[in-house]
Amino acid sequence: MKKLNLKEYLKFILLFSLALLFVISCKNDKKAKEIVEIEPEAESVIEIVTNAMEFNVIDTIPSGWNTFRYKNNSDETHFFLLEKYPEGKSIHNSKNEVFPVFDKGMDLINSGKVEEGYAAFNDLPAWFFDVKILGGSGLISPKHTSETTLKLESGNYLIECYVKMPNGKFHASMGMVKEIFVKEEDSGNYPSDPIINLSISSTEGMSYAGNIKKGEQIFSVEFIDQIKHENFMGHDVNLVKLDDNANLEDLESWMNWSDPKGLISPAPQGVTFLGGVNDSPAGSVGYFKVNLDAGKYALISEVPSALKKGMLKTFTISD
Repeated sequence: MKKLNLKEYLKFILLFSLALLFVISCKNDKKAKEIVEIEPEAESVIEIVTNAMEFNVIDTIPSGWNTFRYKNNSDETHFFLLEKYPEGKSIHNSKNEVFPVFDKGMDLINSGKVEEGYAAFNDLPAWFFDVKILGGSGLISPKHTSETTLKLESGNYLIECYVKMPNGKFHASMGMVKEIFVKEEDSGNYPSDPIINLSISSTEGMSYAGNIKKGEQIFSVEFIDQIKHENFMGHDVNLVKLDDNANLEDLESWMNWSDPKGLISPAPQGVTFLGGVNDSPAGSVGYFKVNLDAGKYALISEVPSALKKGMLKTFTISD
């Protein structure tokens, strides 16, 4: 092997150093490039799970736009409703001052004493009428999942379900209620662009433009106005898949909780609830996402006489 002189040796060292720097630089560039190309994490989703008669969900969430994925693993039909409570009021006030009044009124209605039952609701505390209802999911059948996107203000909330047990007891009275806190920090999220734009009002009912197709669909629900209907609740939007044996009259009457046979387990035969957007304030917009197959469907509001009010619409998706 030829022995290198000093000049050749220095040249070798210089070339080797440059080559080494090049390799290190390439590796760093590649690493930097890999870091830049990493996709950002998907939009955060707040998961709510019901296994029996409860809400499993984190206690504190950000304000602004939030997407709620509600997994109903139970054997009952449920929904969730978000209620912002006046300052200083909490779940303890509800359990002590509100639930007993509704239970008493519903017991009287179930026993045939309808007028006495409605009169019992006069015992609700004055602060209860300052509760702000800010949306939630539509009804969701057992073993199904809904996805709803809502914009929330900061404050103290209760999340509840008031579907009724076969004996007429509200699910909330059976423990299906939870307190959550919405902090001032904004989520930074934004809703996805809708495919179907739907609106609902007390005067025009429910309407949308275009054809609803198979596959993943995102509905926006605009609440043109909001009123208290005969059942003391505002209007909302629920999506239902209808089997061949489904009866629309049975479904319509079942959607009125104030009827002794309304909103009570089990749900009417031949219907599968797929979510939607619950009672929300005038001027607000909520969103829900669903994957649709071919078949017959209905969009219905949880109000008395939904068909007469234009709040029951049917549509069919072809293969």
